[in-house]
Amino acid sequence: MTDPRRPRLSRRGLLIGGVVGTGAAVGGGYAVEQDWLPGRVWAYEHLGLNGPDGEVPDIVPGSISTGGFTTPHMPGREVGWAVVLPPDVGPRGLPVVIALHPLGADHTWAIDVGIDRFLAAAVADGVTPFAIVTVDGGTGYFHPHDGEDAGAMVHDDLLQAVTADPTFADLDLTRLGMIGWSMGGYGVLHLAPSIGTEGVRAVAAASPAVWSDPNEASSSGFASTEEYDDYTVFGHQESLVGTDIRIDCGKGDPFLHDVEDYVAGFAVPVEAVYAPGGHDRGYWRRILPDQLAFLGHALT
Repeated sequence: MTDPRRPRLSRRGLLIGGVVGTGAAVGGGYAVEQDWLPGRVWAYEHLGLNGPDGEVPDIVPGSISTGGFTTPHMPGREVGWAVVLPPDVGPRGLPVVIALHPLGADHTWAIDVGIDRFLAAAVADGVTPFAIVTVDGGTGYFHPHDGEDAGAMVHDDLLQAVTADPTFADLDLTRLGMIGWSMGGYGVLHLAPSIGTEGVRAVAAASPAVWSDPNEASSSGFASTEEYDDYTVFGHQESLVGTDIRIDCGKGDPFLHDVEDYVAGFAVPVEAVYAPGGHDRGYWRRILPDQLAFLGHALT
């Protein structure tokens, strides 16, 4: 989708800048930064503009507990969950951050990324302690799709199933946050207005998979224009009024311009951070400390 607000470089400008072919010659990096060249995502990756990968902190993590439950919203399967705690902190009275994974992952994904160690490092740096709850979200973008509804599962069943375990019965469900990546980034923006009796205080969406054009939306989550119209987050930004919002998206991410358009649809300012990065774990690990600090501040 062409945005008339974004400058386009003339052939003469390309020659002066030293950009040849795909932009791999001298001056190509500047042209990509200004979004003058086609193939922005490819160019960011191959010109080394996505920045360094984030590193998992070298710190002893807290405990990880797992469980599962069945729900009519996800028929024919057991839905797995995990609770991640900071080191030396019990669950009693802890606020909760629900973590939603990307497409093709499950409740173990955030732990594989190192979120238990990132949480430990955040609390060691003074961030308010909280528990992180992860869950299997399927592939249907957290709304009714292809016989499943992971959104309803999160809304109706997840926290009830976790707190049915006596170990976690005293988690503070009046202080909720959400974090999600890609499909899960869309999921937290879609679900936050309806989760919990007290509402969600803060949402951190990393590289949310959002489309301003229904014809470009993933068929994994939007099988038709009608399904897109029913469940798009575009045009519904007002439902998040009163929730602290942080949205991160890399400049080398294929969703960048759609994310920018989504952010522009808020009537009030939200925290949106566009930094070098792709749609990958390296970028997500790099921004995770800032996201956890953002959530901890909101849950204080």
